[in-house]
Amino acid sequence: MPAKPLQELVAFARSHSPFYAEAYRDVPRTISHLTELPLIDQGAFWAANTWPDNRLLTGPLTDAGVYKTGGTTGVPKFSPWSRTEHADSVTAFGAGMVRAGLKPGHRVANLFCAGELYGGFLYIENALHHAPVENVRLPVGCAAPDDYVVDLIDGFGVHVLAGEPMKLSAVAECLVRRGRSADSVELLLFGGDLLFADLRPILSRAFPKAAVSSLGYASNDAGLVGAPVPGDDVRVHEAFPDRTVVELVDDVTGEPITAPGVPGRVVVTNLFRTLMPILRYPTGDRAEWVDPERGRFRLVGRSNEGARVGTVAMPTEEIRAVLLAADPDRAISGLQMVQRRWDGRDGLLLRLGYSGQPPADPGALGERLVAAVYAALPLYPAEVASGAVHHLTVEWVPRAELATNPRTGKLQQVVDERPRD
Repeated sequence: MPAKPLQELVAFARSHSPFYAEAYRDVPRTISHLTELPLIDQGAFWAANTWPDNRLLTGPLTDAGVYKTGGTTGVPKFSPWSRTEHADSVTAFGAGMVRAGLKPGHRVANLFCAGELYGGFLYIENALHHAPVENVRLPVGCAAPDDYVVDLIDGFGVHVLAGEPMKLSAVAECLVRRGRSADSVELLLFGGDLLFADLRPILSRAFPKAAVSSLGYASNDAGLVGAPVPGDDVRVHEAFPDRTVVELVDDVTGEPITAPGVPGRVVVTNLFRTLMPILRYPTGDRAEWVDPERGRFRLVGRSNEGARVGTVAMPTEEIRAVLLAADPDRAISGLQMVQRRWDGRDGLLLRLGYSGQPPADPGALGERLVAAVYAALPLYPAEVASGAVHHLTVEWVPRAELATNPRTGKLQQVVDERPRD
């Protein structure tokens, strides 16, 4: 499906979608650059995308696949794709998987989640089907027990595992418990979430001969965003040529970022999706440019993701980096920040996952980790000293006990257990 020129795409959206007609009411009829369009207000966008009385779509829903975005609450966020849009998207994504390391004849176990309108499993299955190299597709799904997946790897000689990072690490942990590794696996393809450094040790033990790569960056709502870029840094992606335009914008001003190494919000424009147009749509992720001329960017985390304890912001990626630097023995294989409130004050629990056996001296290691966080964020101990918040605490649990989204399998980076009233 050929990309539409920007002017044609904008004119179509504002002529056929009541939402875009209102959003672009003050936009000139002729535009020459994306920055002449406002950023999408996600609240208004999804409020218009309802059934019945939909004000977002550009036409009737007669020939489409409908997915639902993962992990949301409140009003469901339904995302319809026309037949041709979906076919073009999975074809481009399948080509990206070859760049990620998919080879002719690879036997691929698809461990993504399906059901309840979730699109991950179906999207990857279709992308493999449309990939430009022959492959053998094994549609396992995320609900399959880890022992079953391990047995399948043995019995079928699986070459590639594709899944959420937490599912891949769960299978790896099952292998390690059996005291063995899976040498047939040549490639681990992850998607749906970032693969954090704390999962690398368990993956390396279970799959010593496997390369690790993102299979691409896409979502049910935003659609195609970025293709994987071969190399050591699995967070680097680049916009799909002639299909997507990726911008990074300042968190506060909304102005475009052009300099490498400056984090900002990821904003995507889809050049071929017209049933539900995606024009300057914030994806909810943050990234920094590594090669702006080639459209290459590095994902650094979710927008505004982290905990806040009193007046202290606790960004997940910053805290993770501090903890891993203070953990030379690699005891940590997962991080979750749990917000709680008692005795009239907020507190934060660092729930740390381990693989196999817990640390030999969890108390001493926990104290060292808390000290490292306090050194990196001195405002926290200052707030503790003032009586505004509770001391930071550490809890060690088996990695499998970290809370995940029950539908998608994604790790919940922050769990808020504070009372709602």
